[in-house]
Amino acid sequence: MFPSHKFRRSLTAITLSVLLLPWAASSSAPPDLKAITSAVDRHYNSLETFKADFTEIYSGNGVSRNESGTLMLKRPGKMRWDYVQPQPKLFLSDGKTAYFYVPGERQARKTSVKKLDDLRSPLRYLLGKTRLEKEFSSLQVASAVHPLNPASIVLSGVPKNMEDRVNRVLLEITPQSRIARIVIEELDGATTEFRFDNFKENENIPDKQFAFVKPAGVELIEARELEGP
Repeated sequence: MFPSHKFRRSLTAITLSVLLLPWAASSSAPPDLKAITSAVDRHYNSLETFKADFTEIYSGNGVSRNESGTLMLKRPGKMRWDYVQPQPKLFLSDGKTAYFYVPGERQARKTSVKKLDDLRSPLRYLLGKTRLEKEFSSLQVASAVHPLNPASIVLSGVPKNMEDRVNRVLLEITPQSRIARIVIEELDGATTEFRFDNFKENENIPDKQFAFVKPAGVELIEARELEGP
């Protein structure tokens, strides 16, 4: 005999209550910083590769810039930023050397990742080595900052070894423990914001995607800063 409609409705209500209970409890209680950071660490440390669409918004020194493209990361320390809009350009690291090139230009720039002074650089270590509480000073839940997604939580902290340049960094963390937005506020008032979506994780990404191939006729020069504001 099949259960009655009344029984099925009651069973459905009980099931939904059980499924929603953890989220309801967590949303009514103050966010647990340790639980949030540990979940983010576990998520990214379990990944071999990561790919997402990004938007980069810069404002400072009288300059405003809005760019977008695709970011790829691969263990250990490999990183590739393919900018598409408003113009193509490439920023990549093979783990040892970082390169920057704008198609059509006669020069490409490179530098050792150990000497690189670039706000994108720390992201190359996001996979496999994530330890948010060790990498940020004064890390805390930024309850006064509204996330783009109401379901997300924003953390605030200062990256260690960047105190002479950065005032604070905001990290927007999704319920899936992904970093969906990074806002970097520099001491000089400049702000760089990265927004990520369309996440793809642990897909096969060949190592050749992180190898810079110098175009014919292009000079490769050494530089500490690969790209200006």
